[in-house]
Amino acid sequence: MGNLYYNKTAQWIAYAAFFAALAIIPMRIDDDFLLNQLATYGVYGLLALSISLCWGFGGILNLGQGIAFGLGAYGMAMTMQMQSQTVENPIPPIMLNNGLDYLPYLWWPFQNTASGLIFALGIPTLFCAVFGRIMFKARVSGAFFAIMTLAMLSAFYTIILDQQAYTGGVNGITPPSPLRLGSFEIDPYSSVGYWVVFFALLIATVVAKLITQSSFGLVTQAIRDDAERVRFLGYSVSGYETVIYSISGFIAAIAGCLWVMLVQYVSPAQLDVGFSISMVIWAAIGGRMSLIGSIIGAFVIQGGQSYLGDAFLSTWLLFLGGFFILVVRFLPNGLASLVEAGLGLIATKSKTATSHEPNGAKPFPAE
Repeated sequence: MGNLYYNKTAQWIAYAAFFAALAIIPMRIDDDFLLNQLATYGVYGLLALSISLCWGFGGILNLGQGIAFGLGAYGMAMTMQMQSQTVENPIPPIMLNNGLDYLPYLWWPFQNTASGLIFALGIPTLFCAVFGRIMFKARVSGAFFAIMTLAMLSAFYTIILDQQAYTGGVNGITPPSPLRLGSFEIDPYSSVGYWVVFFALLIATVVAKLITQSSFGLVTQAIRDDAERVRFLGYSVSGYETVIYSISGFIAAIAGCLWVMLVQYVSPAQLDVGFSISMVIWAAIGGRMSLIGSIIGAFVIQGGQSYLGDAFLSTWLLFLGGFFILVVRFLPNGLASLVEAGLGLIATKSKTATSHEPNGAKPFPAE
């Protein structure tokens, strides 16, 4: 009997059980505020999933995932803001307050909900594709790539902060009404908002899992382990890296859109360096080479911050830092390695018990 941790069927069963547990939550909870908070954790789970796919399976340490998340969030906020504008009043208040008496070209695509959502998801993905292609073609990797993503994140943060007339500056954008899709309005403080995030997380996780188990995923993991050897075998290493980095960015952009749908607000804080580094910490603690482990890591850390943070205030950061150090020191593969070790121990005991049978043979089955 091998370790069930590596058994594909067992993995899919674990994923099914995990999402079945998440599906039960709105059936058991009537508190709308709590449902909104739990849905927000689902957004964090999407971000951790994107980091796991990029870093854990692709070997690309991305400290600037806030770029895709933030651009997606601003795109959704602009779309929702324009839904509240009328023909008589087409200019958002943030522009009128800053002396603009016209709608900038930048905002034109967001006057239509469909095109607004396409741009909200497409622009971050396109950025990742172009930026990734440039970096990976030049064979920028490891710590150097992490530094470049951090520099780009800081640049985007500064641009959005400075262009107050177009982005709201430090105050951000606060759409006055929930997202409308046709005649249907998604109330963020209802089970509908939770289910939207749930299905987005479910689909993204299943797709990411299928990618990791595909031939593309196997080559990507081989690049993570030894890029030069894969390059000598004739594969386009930069091409594979660009694709996995772009897919990761697309998932983060979805998370950004859902974030604004739930909180009806976006600001430069969503592109803050600390927030992007937090995403890496979630994946590291949960287990960067485990998709579901990374998601659980985001749930654990953000849940702890929500509840323990209120009790211990800034002292919570000391707890988080200490916990992170312990995990990195003793569990380099995150909390998921505990499950791996536990299942491995069970497999070892089972094998030992079998070997203790007379002549090492298994007993005959009962008639």
